[in-house]
Amino acid sequence: MIRVRRARSEDVPQLIEIARTSVTAAHWTQEAYARLVAVEGSRSPVGLVVEEDGCVKGFLVGREVGAGDWEIENIAVHGPARRRGLGTRLLGEFLEAVRSRGGNDVYLEVRQSNRAARTLYEKWGFWESGVRKAYYQSPEEDALILRFSFPQGG
Repeated sequence: MIRVRRARSEDVPQLIEIARTSVTAAHWTQEAYARLVAVEGSRSPVGLVVEEDGCVKGFLVGREVGAGDWEIENIAVHGPARRRGLGTRLLGEFLEAVRSRGGNDVYLEVRQSNRAARTLYEKWGFWESGVRKAYYQSPEEDALILRFSFPQGG
């Protein structure tokens, strides 16, 4: 069974391991992950995990950066679990959480060469809104700034 839920303190070791084995994920410290799961409130980061049969297979972290503007800070799926829709589930649940909190726009940066991630985001309606030159290191690469806007009701 696959389910998405909020990240908890006992998930931190799995989050670190998933990020460590994902070249495209941001590699945060254990303290950063611990802070993520320790806070909860209307303006606190949203940390989600996707589980399969009770085992964490991926995660997504996002936060509100301004009135109605959100940013996806980190997303990763464990290597063997990729290409099975788990990232799609995480992204869908995150967008629903943002919508329910009154969000308007969601932004993220993605390596220009990360075709799989770009395809996922485009499928959800993200579009390129800018470029950050030489944003990534090892190897140096531009970041595409992608944006998703919720439809505004009339």
